[in-house]
Amino acid sequence: MEEGQMLHTSPYVAQIEKFADSLTQLANTFLKMENKKKSFTNDEIDAMFAQVKEHVCAKCEKRDWCWGENYVHTCQMGYEILSAVDNYGDEMNVETKRKLKQCCIRAPRFLREMLEAFQAARQNMMWTNRMALSREGCAIQMDTFAEMIRQTAKEMEDSIFHDEWLEKRIIEALKKKGVRVLKTDFFMNSEGKYEIHVTARAMYEQCFTVREIVKEISIAARRKLTPAKEQAQIMGREYITVVCMEGPEYYTLQGVAKVGKGSCEISGDNFMMLDLPGGKQGVALSDGMGSGERACRESTLVIELLEELLEAGFPEKMAIQMINTTLVMGREEIHYSTIDMCVFDLYSGICEFLKAGASSTFIKKKDSIEHLRSTSLPIGVVHKLDVDHAKRQLEDGDFVIMVTDGIMDALPVGEQDVLLETIIKGTAIINPKEMAQHILKQVLNWTGKPPEDDMTVLVIGIWKY
Repeated sequence: MEEGQMLHTSPYVAQIEKFADSLTQLANTFLKMENKKKSFTNDEIDAMFAQVKEHVCAKCEKRDWCWGENYVHTCQMGYEILSAVDNYGDEMNVETKRKLKQCCIRAPRFLREMLEAFQAARQNMMWTNRMALSREGCAIQMDTFAEMIRQTAKEMEDSIFHDEWLEKRIIEALKKKGVRVLKTDFFMNSEGKYEIHVTARAMYEQCFTVREIVKEISIAARRKLTPAKEQAQIMGREYITVVCMEGPEYYTLQGVAKVGKGSCEISGDNFMMLDLPGGKQGVALSDGMGSGERACRESTLVIELLEELLEAGFPEKMAIQMINTTLVMGREEIHYSTIDMCVFDLYSGICEFLKAGASSTFIKKKDSIEHLRSTSLPIGVVHKLDVDHAKRQLEDGDFVIMVTDGIMDALPVGEQDVLLETIIKGTAIINPKEMAQHILKQVLNWTGKPPEDDMTVLVIGIWKY
């Protein structure tokens, strides 16, 4: 096998790999096109001189001498003007203007025409670079999507397994209950937990609840299974697919406390709490640029896009990268938003932290507090975004506390971390909502004045069943 090739047992997975390869090839083609320009070419500069020569020098009595015997000095003067404009702007410097008056009897018009030609060429360069950035953004999106497809295909192939003995037990158990099974599919995640899909219908004129069916499947599989969310709840004479999953070891509870700038009801901070595939749970907090309605719109857009991509099955880091590229490509002005995200694996208790320009996150354990910082830029600033990433093993009764910049900036510079850790450590509250309200209240009491920025505290507690 050549390096990079994979031997797939499923033709569908092999076809998905081909789609991913095509997207990667398309992305590489986009990246090989015209790059961003940092300076003018000789042809572009010659075109500027030709424009000036045609519009200014055509009827000048010194034309033949300037563009003939004195051609080198005339071009040198043009280069000096372009260099001065690049360094000083349209006003240039006094020395360049003085030299131009000594060389040209039509100096004011020569300068005006040269500036117009320069501005037109610079505008063309800006549009060329903008197109190059858009192509680069599209290439990043396609390459990210190709990688997601490959990863999904690999996970799909690795998770599928066959168990004739278990399939026979499920069919027999449901048949005794009056249910006819059409087919079964078995999946196993990286934690060794089962997910079973059973397509079946009632054999006679009767109905069963999905919970009844899942209970029979659990007994047959000898595993504690629960019905997946967002599926039909009743089985009748029509075939439906019942999805049941092995229950997780952990569960979480969340609480939030927030206040807008100047105690305004509208806050530029937004958050989400979302159940993800594979027994995971995502919590995200976004702080829009500035405050008020405009910041609220920005952070709402980010949260809604993130929720849409995660529900569709995109990996968390890829989803953030794609949102960033979309925001950078979509507008001329910079409108940034932070993303602070935690993904809880409810099977293992491992929490994954992803940060893009976000404020600090604190992990409160029984006898210690850990502090996670972010060094990356917010989304919407640059095309290639570095997302801070970390993983931690959480235990029963641990808390994750996420805050926005308004909380940290309200405390004295250089002491924010220590003071907030002291506030968190000094409370014995175990209700996440009450803990969030307590932290916000303590910070507001410390400042003793209305909030100077939007402030949000998000607390997530994790416990074992």
